[in-house]
Amino acid sequence: MYGISRRERRSTRQRAAVLDALRAAEGFVSAPALHGLLATDGAEVGLTTVYRTLRLFEETGHADVMRDESGGRLYRWRPPGEHRHYLVCRACGTSLAVNADVVERWVATVMKESGYRAVAHTLELSGVCDMCAEDTGTEAAR
Repeated sequence: MYGISRRERRSTRQRAAVLDALRAAEGFVSAPALHGLLATDGAEVGLTTVYRTLRLFEETGHADVMRDESGGRLYRWRPPGEHRHYLVCRACGTSLAVNADVVERWVATVMKESGYRAVAHTLELSGVCDMCAEDTGTEAAR
């Protein structure tokens, strides 16, 4: 499996199916939605396996994760060597990668000053995209 170490891919055709589905998904996707896509494609992968595999991808830096409005986790495949932050529309779920160099520099400074290593961080930005704002026509969305 692309970008996953030998230890991490110890598994199975199920894990490979989750990887393929996540890489093919457009934007961020929930575990249940990904499970549904797998089932539609005829893959026999249990929902628990989907959750475990997504958690592994998150822990190993192969998936970006954000929370939806209800607090549920959404996942997006992260190509090797990339670390991105996204602005996500609360209405339609579309996402846009944003330049967060200032955040990365701040994290590097915190690491240097604190002596900590391998610091992980999450930055979640959400709003309403122009198309959804126009569709709703409400001031709150503008």
